[in-house]
Amino acid sequence: MLQAKTLRTRLAVLLTGVAAVLLLALGAVWLNATRNAIHEEVEAASRVAEQWLTVLLRETARDASPQARQRLMGHLQSVGRLRANTLEVRGDEGALLYRSPEPTYKRGRNAPDWFAALVSPHMSTRALPAGELRLRLLPDTSRAALDAWDELCLALGGGIAFLGALFTLGRFALNRALAPLSTIDMALARTAQGCFETRLPRFGASELDRVASTYNHMAQTLETTLARNLRLEYDQAFAQALQERLERERHHIARELHDELGQSTTAVRTLAGAIRQRSDDPTLQRCTDAILASTNDIQLGVRRILQRLRPIEQDQPAGLADALASHCRAWADRHPSVRLETHFSLPAMPIDERAGLALFRLLQESLTNVARHADASLVVVRLEPDGDTLNLSVTDNGRGLRENGEATAPGHFGITGMRERVLALHGRLSLERPDRGGLRVRAELPFLAA
Repeated sequence: MLQAKTLRTRLAVLLTGVAAVLLLALGAVWLNATRNAIHEEVEAASRVAEQWLTVLLRETARDASPQARQRLMGHLQSVGRLRANTLEVRGDEGALLYRSPEPTYKRGRNAPDWFAALVSPHMSTRALPAGELRLRLLPDTSRAALDAWDELCLALGGGIAFLGALFTLGRFALNRALAPLSTIDMALARTAQGCFETRLPRFGASELDRVASTYNHMAQTLETTLARNLRLEYDQAFAQALQERLERERHHIARELHDELGQSTTAVRTLAGAIRQRSDDPTLQRCTDAILASTNDIQLGVRRILQRLRPIEQDQPAGLADALASHCRAWADRHPSVRLETHFSLPAMPIDERAGLALFRLLQESLTNVARHADASLVVVRLEPDGDTLNLSVTDNGRGLRENGEATAPGHFGITGMRERVLALHGRLSLERPDRGGLRVRAELPFLAA
């Protein structure tokens, strides 16, 4: 219920937010238009006042009587406040002689300073020389800004009321539209508990009807799949038992081939060798030589068959160590210019066959990467146990990681294959940069059999 309420509230807030963004955009347009309108209004009033003062100053200039200055001040005082302007009269030394009175329109009130700064345009002061006097027209946008502020407050009140009504109506509509979600939630909860017989009705809305149809189909499929999974579990158990039996049979056959055929072949070789030593007949010696060669071929063939039936005994530490050491020796023989150091320390406990094979493949791929990409002169291989894991590290003094953090060039997937092999056994693979440069490939694998 809390999730459904949250969803409805979020949708209502989203709808209200979109409307608020639109109102803000309209407010920005209104703000620009208001600023332009104030500029035009004050500019027009300033021009009219400037023209009137120009005419008045010309008449004063033509009047040479001593009372001309007094008459000018009398005209200015009689006019009083000029629209959207403040008039100042100063003497030669800058002393203030006259200042037009404050506006009476909305006296005592002013728009906030930040709002006035937004809507008030920059207006230049007009200076008019009048002999010994200096007249200045100071544009005053405070009344126009106050009118704009009052309009904005009224519009904000209406906008807030509109958004509140939109949120309330939107949430009410969403409550009605999303009411079937509670029924769907109950059905899903029963399905999660393993009850697949629940079915949803039609809700009269195409979207929800599609959800109901999909759910009903899913429930039917789950009910059918449950029965199939029960049969599959039995089949898997049977297949696993069969595989284990096959492995036992392969090991049994390998032992029989080794014991029976191996002993028989050895006996034949012994008899043939004895006959050859006791006979001086060249024909008989050639026959015994042929028998010895045939038994040798038989032994090689049996050995190959045994290797396929029963690979290297990697579940024993000695077998794994021999396989790793043998591969390192073969690699060192193929790359005499690279010095290879090996340090193997294996646990006394049996090693899982998959873990042993994975370690062998990781060593194989790491040494291959060194030969192909590292351009190294020294490689150190370490294998040592740590609790229930085996740690394999291959460290070289070659080029190291590339700029993109990879050890090999694009298009080569050796590192990817190594990482997948390690993750499949719930291990960890890391690429490190030693202090002296180069690259260290470190793999940590659990080795205990499950």
